[in-house]
Amino acid sequence: MYFAMPSMRRPRHPLARALSLLLGVAVLGVLLVFGLVVAGVLLVGGVVLLAVRQWKQGRAPAKPMAPNAQPAVLEGEFVVIRQGRPVAH
Repeated sequence: MYFAMPSMRRPRHPLARALSLLLGVAVLGVLLVFGLVVAGVLLVGGVVLLAVRQWKQGRAPAKPMAPNAQPAVLEGEFVVIRQGRPVAH
């Protein structure tokens, strides 16, 4: 099965060329405006979401720490891996 697009020939008439140019610029303008609207909605939505999260965290009472409480520490054993030659452990 062979698929071929129809040939896109430019119109010879100068008015038709100008109209097709204006149509192309209008389509690009509409796409640009649509993209800016979508970006604005996402930006405003993100700011509102962050503001709501901050507001909820600010209203929650802070838990007082005990005077002798230790901070949470992740303990473990660590091995340095060298990038050179392989080493048997």
